[in-house]
Amino acid sequence: MEASGTFCILGAGASGLAVAKNFAQRGLSVEVLESEDDVGGNWYYGRRCSSVYASTHLISSKRMTQFADFPMPKEYPPYPSHRQALDYLRDYGRHFGLYDHIRFGQSVTRVEQQAASSPAGSTPNWLVTTADGQSRQYRGLVVANGHHSQPRWPDVPGEFSGQQIHAHDYKTPDILAGKRVLVVGAGNSGCDIAVEAAQHAAAVFHSIRRGYHFLPKFLLGTPIDAGGEWFNRWRFPRWAQRWITGWLSHVALGPPERYGLPRPDHRLFETHPIVNSQLLYFVGHGKIQICPAIERLCGDSVRFADGREEPIDLIVFATGYEVSLPFLDRELIFDESGRPRLFLNAFHPQLDNLFVAGLIQPNSGSWALVDWQARLMAAFVVAQKHDPPRAAWFRRLKAAGHDDLSGGIRYVRSERHQLEVEYFSYRQRLQRLVRKMESQSRQQPAAR
Repeated sequence: MEASGTFCILGAGASGLAVAKNFAQRGLSVEVLESEDDVGGNWYYGRRCSSVYASTHLISSKRMTQFADFPMPKEYPPYPSHRQALDYLRDYGRHFGLYDHIRFGQSVTRVEQQAASSPAGSTPNWLVTTADGQSRQYRGLVVANGHHSQPRWPDVPGEFSGQQIHAHDYKTPDILAGKRVLVVGAGNSGCDIAVEAAQHAAAVFHSIRRGYHFLPKFLLGTPIDAGGEWFNRWRFPRWAQRWITGWLSHVALGPPERYGLPRPDHRLFETHPIVNSQLLYFVGHGKIQICPAIERLCGDSVRFADGREEPIDLIVFATGYEVSLPFLDRELIFDESGRPRLFLNAFHPQLDNLFVAGLIQPNSGSWALVDWQARLMAAFVVAQKHDPPRAAWFRRLKAAGHDDLSGGIRYVRSERHQLEVEYFSYRQRLQRLVRKMESQSRQQPAAR
């Protein structure tokens, strides 16, 4: 089947919707393929694609998460629930007429390049095959399938006779009730689940390999990530941001080692932020016992690196996710170390019709950043037809592939930070590029 003038967008989560909106607004033909029966992606609670649990709320505030051209409702709290996030995304889809561009129930099994039939030397098209065996050829491809669907399991020696689950499959606290629970991993999900376990389980143990800085969700009655916007507006240097945030957090929570947690081995901001003050509260009340890394699984118990051994009924591994693109040659997107080989984690260095949206882990909300990614993608596609010199300039820029997106922060070297970007410097860079690309292409007719 032919759709040679159409761009295929894989996924109708927040990223796919943002791309569809921006491409459609520029007059580009798009078709979104979504495996589920409605939009929402990770926020479609209870579906295979979703990693959220019943008590999940946004870890970034609504101000720093919402799309600029579609604010969240005023009645939403500063940190909306997953149900409100899903309602918001569906309202977004209806508001911009995106449902008309989506084919639901379309699970993609293979994507491959196809030589373009004409003209000679033009960019190859993409052949997309779905689970029902149907194939369709597209002008371009935008991968927007998210990166929280394939759990990463640690390699732990020994055997365990109790129950083991990944945080991806944790949904409600009834699974914790009356059990001795071990939570492994100190990311935001791991800390949230440990807090929930403290209110339902018989005993809770939390295995943390290194010390982390903890930040409260609110400082002085304001969502903490809103302070980053204030720092950015007034151009505070990084050292001042670190000092002010650290001092306020110290006043609000105190150092984590006073509660019995490991002392952080890095400076503030050098790991993805742990925005959780409840963990410290329950540790301070003895409801959560902090343990080091697991040394060995011992049947119905777990031995830790300090020699301590505890009987355990349930282990919840909150150990992150693999970036899964089983339908596409991985070498197109990642280098040998597993890092994206993409310019801005979004643009292929050589292929002008292959994009990846949302392949970032910012230190605040990602949706607004993906919207800027999508604007730049659409502007580049339009420029390829109507402003060749500007397209050639951007083509040279993206040919460099992956570059430093840290905003000057020395992130701890770990798999956890392979997709990390510093929110404000990354946004500013996208905005500058969009302004330059759109300054002329907005004056041209839409590219079809």
